[in-house]
Amino acid sequence: MAALVLNEEQNMLRDAAQRFFRENAPVSQLRGLRDTRDETGFSTELWHNMAQMGFAGTLISEDFGGSGFGHVGMGQLFEQAGRNLSASPLFSSSVLAAATLSLAGSDEQKRAMLPAIASGNLIVTLAIDEKARHQPWSINTTAQNLDGGFVINGHKCSVVDGHVADKLIVAARTSIGSQDSDGISLFVIDPGTDGVRVERTIMADSRNAARITLDHVRVDDDALLGELNQAHPVVESVLNAGNAQLAAELLGLSLEAFERTVSFLQERKQFGVVIGSFQALQHRAAHMFSELELVKSVVLKALVALDEGAPDASALVSLAKAKACEVAELVTNEMIQMHGGMGMTDEFDAGLFIKRARVVQQLLGDYRYHADRFALLHGF
Repeated sequence: MAALVLNEEQNMLRDAAQRFFRENAPVSQLRGLRDTRDETGFSTELWHNMAQMGFAGTLISEDFGGSGFGHVGMGQLFEQAGRNLSASPLFSSSVLAAATLSLAGSDEQKRAMLPAIASGNLIVTLAIDEKARHQPWSINTTAQNLDGGFVINGHKCSVVDGHVADKLIVAARTSIGSQDSDGISLFVIDPGTDGVRVERTIMADSRNAARITLDHVRVDDDALLGELNQAHPVVESVLNAGNAQLAAELLGLSLEAFERTVSFLQERKQFGVVIGSFQALQHRAAHMFSELELVKSVVLKALVALDEGAPDASALVSLAKAKACEVAELVTNEMIQMHGGMGMTDEFDAGLFIKRARVVQQLLGDYRYHADRFALLHGF
């Protein structure tokens, strides 16, 4: 396995992303979206600018209009987006959907959608979860083969950016009587199709997701993405990609929260003394620092493993997501506590950080889910 350091191109991408998100999508932009209850949930101008920077096509090969910078490259974008709480369809469209199409799509499907995703002109998202907590194989949505097509019935929840998606990739059970991960297939569905109902939901972090209801939705055979009944390995790989990027976002969010907290400790005075001089607070800050260094290592390890196709990539992704969840909870809680009463007020950004952290922790599986998955993958 390659050394856990960024190469020159990845460093350049990180630096470009750092400048871009700091200047164009700072925390204040999320606050504005929240206060206006923006129906889109992100700036469309920002998204097109991100596409022009090449960010939207980071995981897409050059053959289909992307840059092919891989998971490590995309991780640099998510770390910087996490630092600024930047809202965009980067996760839904450029990670989940792009990875699914790249793995399962036919040449025709790839040509039709991947270049449009890379250019920011098409937003596609993955609809898999049906319960409040992530249970990817608890799928009751069905797709029955009928007259040269399929009839799909069911519902999905927590579909990130589903309220504005131009296309939905829906996981459905196509083998009657199958259980768990067996007999699952993927379909590309236009949300304007008869029988599709999309209900926008506002999450705790002020961003948007959707509930999708599918009532006798009829699609043609060409809506099938990949092989019939064989979606399991594709979905596993896509969820690995998604969780690795969420871990990178949690890393960036936690680093920013930590640095802001340390700055506050160095400025705030009590009884005429800077509170950063108090040994108890120094110990707590040192603990956060050491934990964040661990997260940096495990997140980069997981991203590298995905790019290299390492056999232990799934376990490393769950390790990274679990550790990132644990440390994000620690750091955002400490951010609130160390700011004292002010940390609870909306004037400060601490509340925005903790809310985003809690949503990302839950997306595609929280600490307990991934700790359990890590154990199972190691035979426990």
